[in-house]
Amino acid sequence: MDLSNLRPADGSKHSDNFRRGRGHGSGNGKTAGKGHKGQKARSGAPRIGFEGGQMPLYRRIPKRGFKNRNTLTFIGINVSRLNDVFESGDTVTVDSLMEKGIVKNPRDGVKILGNGEISKKLTVKVDAFSEAAKAKIEAAGGSIEAV
Repeated sequence: MDLSNLRPADGSKHSDNFRRGRGHGSGNGKTAGKGHKGQKARSGAPRIGFEGGQMPLYRRIPKRGFKNRNTLTFIGINVSRLNDVFESGDTVTVDSLMEKGIVKNPRDGVKILGNGEISKKLTVKVDAFSEAAKAKIEAAGGSIEAV
């Protein structure tokens, strides 16, 4: 059990899909679930986040930096990992990495990094390579192809 699995108990939530203020027989007539008088009972009640004129929380908290919406997220795999998992002569693709359980979610692509040693001749077809990884794979007799 963790926070991502929490959900309300069965039967504790009611559908919000019914018409309010349509008479006593509807079960939600007269004040239409808004109680008696007050600001929240009237039309034009304050917007979400309004704190009665006090500076709202979302404006009090400092803002830092910015999020670039065009950023690509690559998953980095070291050549030493390829050497451990694949046999000599194999073709390494994003699909084969997922089958072997090295990559769960390839996101925007997979990049091969140059940490470690590689001694097997592999054909590697992924999205990106570091310069060190290119040199090591080709030195081991393998070939690379950016997809």
